[in-house]
Amino acid sequence: MTTESSPLTIAQLAELAGVSTATVSKVVNGRSEVSAETRAAVEELIRRHGYRRQRRRSTPTGLIELVFHALEGDYPVEITKGVAQIARAHDLTVSISDLRRDPHAADTWLEGVLRRRPTGVIAVFSGLTEPQHQQLTHRDIPLVLLDPADTPARTIPSVGAGNWNGGLTATRHLLELGHRRIAIITGPDNALASRARLDGYRTALDLAGLPADPALIGHGDFHIHAGQTTAHHLLQLPDPPTAIFATNDGQAIGTYHAAHHLGLRIPHDLSVIGFDDMPSIQWTIPPLTTIRQPLTDMAAAATTMLLTLAHGQPLPQNRVELATELIIRESTAPPAA
Repeated sequence: MTTESSPLTIAQLAELAGVSTATVSKVVNGRSEVSAETRAAVEELIRRHGYRRQRRRSTPTGLIELVFHALEGDYPVEITKGVAQIARAHDLTVSISDLRRDPHAADTWLEGVLRRRPTGVIAVFSGLTEPQHQQLTHRDIPLVLLDPADTPARTIPSVGAGNWNGGLTATRHLLELGHRRIAIITGPDNALASRARLDGYRTALDLAGLPADPALIGHGDFHIHAGQTTAHHLLQLPDPPTAIFATNDGQAIGTYHAAHHLGLRIPHDLSVIGFDDMPSIQWTIPPLTTIRQPLTDMAAAATTMLLTLAHGQPLPQNRVELATELIIRESTAPPAA
């Protein structure tokens, strides 16, 4: 007999599910050759009862798994630098995966992770599904989320940046220059960072006694093309903005292209501010004013947290948030008279 609170062994799970121990083992270890119905039944039993590992444990390899939703632009380079910095100090190797938003790729990746038995996993700008998280937990593989796409569960450690304060600071900078028609180009609506930066923008306007004009809120996706098309639309409004807050540097570059196409000079006719401060952005013409997000430091902090968990030690806190910083260059100025 088992109780609802008693964690079960593989044999007990197999008996309750009416399947073989080999089948339960495949589910626990993330193998794909199990029907969806059987997998769901076993995972439900694990959720209800828990899973008790055998006393014999495999030894973790000297490997940190770093998984991105997509490898695009400077963003993953800066993250990888921070992870590698800590990994080298502990004689660990970094393995990089690119899921490319493909759920089948995620399943294949997880199978490989469970076979490789890494020291831990850092998931960047993404959140693993609950079953995937459970499979890592059952194998004692720690997980840390870095710049998570959505609000993480309180039980999952995560590292992020001060996105709300960054949005507030960017908008305040434009207000202090004298701008009143300030547009924003957001990121994906479901992204935690995008929502926080938009909230900071709205708060800054509210504190200045200015209503947020819905016509000046353009919806992007953190890509250059979205910045270009959205800025082009905003700049052709009957009462166009004198400044645009692009919520990442890629969309700021797109805004530069839109302004050039419309014959507008930056910052004489239009002020532009970005977010991230990627290394290459200082070479734009004019150099871009932006909010620095300390991606390398965030990655180093996430790796340090991961190694703390891997050594069986508790974390001082499950959520770490690093400060952002306004970097003023030449793309922002007072509005033309």
